[in-house]
Amino acid sequence: MNHWEPIAEGNTATIYKNDGHVMKVFKDHLPSTEALKEAKKQEYARSCGIPVPRIIDMLTHVGKPALVMEYIKGKSIGERFRENPTQAERYLKQSVEVQFNMHSFPGDGLESMTEKLANQIASAPMMKSVQKQKLIDLLKGFHYKPKICHGDFHLYNLIQSESGITIIDWVDASSGDPRADVYRTYLLYLQHSRELGDLYLRLYCEKSGFKKGEILKWAPVIACARLSEHVATEDVSRLLKIVNHHCPVS
Repeated sequence: MNHWEPIAEGNTATIYKNDGHVMKVFKDHLPSTEALKEAKKQEYARSCGIPVPRIIDMLTHVGKPALVMEYIKGKSIGERFRENPTQAERYLKQSVEVQFNMHSFPGDGLESMTEKLANQIASAPMMKSVQKQKLIDLLKGFHYKPKICHGDFHLYNLIQSESGITIIDWVDASSGDPRADVYRTYLLYLQHSRELGDLYLRLYCEKSGFKKGEILKWAPVIACARLSEHVATEDVSRLLKIVNHHCPVS
């Protein structure tokens, strides 16, 4: 096998590049089925006409499950934003167009968002069991038409190439409520900037016709689920504050 050069490191995987291909090697704390799981999600999205990298192969790399995909030549929208921060609205509008289009497709070929989030809530640390049950009950009371939801949609998972914008990193995709997917993105942006998060939320609401309150009702559920991800860069205290504000323990 030719040399694979590491080009990125995330919470769930390390990304390597070779001639025309990238290899996503999943980390030890994830199940051995994670590569197959993401491949199926990505192929379903691709079958709907959503721009995603083509899956080339699934293999084992130094004992870890890995996905080999086509390499999308270009910069992420996140990198472009970092280089031109005054163009925030322009880049967010581009991302909202892509996300809104993705949310128009039925999510029948993906795992249930409700089940996925319930499992995450159940395994979330620092939460009392009574509070977890309240959140799961709240979650199961939500009604929606299941659509394709990415689960980790942000500017750095959008690659701008000559042919357009490609969405990468589908491991958290599910069949669920677009409003939950939007809140997840909003939550990620808030960690970096209230202004950025509020601008994104306003733009998505304008595009979709959703009311801000419809999206914010997902706050405690998504914040609690985020706790289970054990992301080193995440501010755990802000997630707990969101959960406790919306779902206090008496």
